Amino acid sequence: MAINIDNYVNEAAELLKRLIETPSVSRDEGPAAAVLYRALRYYGIDARAEGCNLFALTPDFDPSRETVLLNAHIDTVKPAATWTRNPFEADEEDGRIYGLGSNDCGGGLVALLQTFRIFHDELPARYNLVFVASAEEEISGKDGIERVLPKLPEIHAAIVGEPTNMQPAIAEKGLMVLDLTARGISGHAARGEGKNAIYEMLGDIDWIRSHKFEKTSPLLGETVMQVTQIDAGTQHNVVPDVCHAVVDVRTNEFYTNEEVFEIVSSNCKSQVEARSFRLRSSHIDPAHPLVARCLQLGLKPFGSPTLSDQALMPFPSLKLGPGDPARSHTADEFILISEIRRAIELYIELLKK
Repeated sequence: MAINIDNYVNEAAELLKRLIETPSVSRDEGPAAAVLYRALRYYGIDARAEGCNLFALTPDFDPSRETVLLNAHIDTVKPAATWTRNPFEADEEDGRIYGLGSNDCGGGLVALLQTFRIFHDELPARYNLVFVASAEEEISGKDGIERVLPKLPEIHAAIVGEPTNMQPAIAEKGLMVLDLTARGISGHAARGEGKNAIYEMLGDIDWIRSHKFEKTSPLLGETVMQVTQIDAGTQHNVVPDVCHAVVDVRTNEFYTNEEVFEIVSSNCKSQVEARSFRLRSSHIDPAHPLVARCLQLGLKPFGSPTLSDQALMPFPSLKLGPGDPARSHTADEFILISEIRRAIELYIELLKK
């Protein structure tokens, strides 16, 4: 069956413009979710809401088939101060749509929605399809994808529409934030009294700086740690009795966050606490049928250093979306309409029978 892609691309572009002009910074996605919900209903799709997340299933859902989730997020970061345009005004120029969230992740959102619509109305799919537009992705919030997943049928794999230049990211680094606390004894700095908590922390900082984790991923490289914040002392003449440090940890697929926590805790004198273990490294088997189909289509798998809703998915997933990741979170962000077209075409080839 021949599909008129032009109509779907045009509707994707128009919907993206409406979304750009409806501010949806994380935890304030309600108005944008309402715009998207009205669009889904207009398309004849029986969409349901869970908080500010929206989801829908293809009508020919067959429990004997595997189910693939199509996911992209509604929310955006706050606009950078260096925008030269109105970030909440959708400007189309020379085949580009400018506006906050156009590249991350509006282009992927509208492309996946139009793809879902095509399989909903016109084409048979190889899988059951579930479309989810999620909230709070940019802050990994509890009311985002994590809230809607229990409402869905069993998911066997997912395609996440983050910008990847339409190349499949088949592994993604996880994130864990650690808080380190070293304790000393306060005293007068001039008298050399007490025990300096900063000095107590120095050995741990040096260990974190120099430690190399044994298992290196061919896709994601090393698990890495960076000390990103230090706080100690009350004034210049008081020996500090407490020193706090924050460590950013990016895990590859060979280490769980819990394993890294145990390694750090056993090698540091400071008290170590993890803010969360929930943002895990994700990966999909290179032999998975979705990855195999990507290879047939001439796409090149890679590993992604940036976090997405994949971190909260307990099933195989890959990241594949229109736009350039280098444009994400930048001033004067844009996406090409041609990138949205190519995404819809590739998604169809990936999912059709």
